[in-house]
Amino acid sequence: MDELELLKKDWKKEQPEFNTFADSEIYSMLHKKSSSIIKTLFYISIAEFAFWILVNTLPYFLSDSYGEKLEASYENPLFVGLSFLSFGVIILFIYLLYNSYKSISITDNAKKLMESILRTRKVIKYYVIFNLVMIFISIPLSLYFEFNQNPEFHERVASMDSGQMLVLYLITTLVTGVIILIFWLFYRLIYGILLKRLNRNYDELKKLEV
Repeated sequence: MDELELLKKDWKKEQPEFNTFADSEIYSMLHKKSSSIIKTLFYISIAEFAFWILVNTLPYFLSDSYGEKLEASYENPLFVGLSFLSFGVIILFIYLLYNSYKSISITDNAKKLMESILRTRKVIKYYVIFNLVMIFISIPLSLYFEFNQNPEFHERVASMDSGQMLVLYLITTLVTGVIILIFWLFYRLIYGILLKRLNRNYDELKKLEV
């Protein structure tokens, strides 16, 4: 049982004249816990940003063939645009989480704290949806770039009959679905657990506001 639950039990035992003091104690606890959760989310987002930078750049230094493909990809405006969009959204996500953390840290008002929690929940929700959509788009696009930049792959695909093309489409769809599921589970595990705690704090704040 955490500190908040113990505090709530003690609160119920107190006489009515001490309820105002108990409310302020519970608010202080919720404020501290919410601030800590969003701070953790902020650090996770920075770690994720660093991870994607490593994923995109490390193979470039470890593999000459990958480096050549990457350089060829950057000649395509669509690839460049999507890359900038993805990193731009991650940077925006980090910035918004940092703003939420600062906002929660300095607020001393339950209503404003609830608004900050709601805003943080929306930011994370849209961020996860954006990433899943980008994964859905990027896999077919990767095959398209490979088809246009890799002569060997181009010849193999061009020589396929309708049955083989159907198998290729099915495999692409299956791989895309599996990768999306893996990332959804990852976000569900990492962000979902923290969001549940944040939602619990929000519900407790609503009770205090009633």
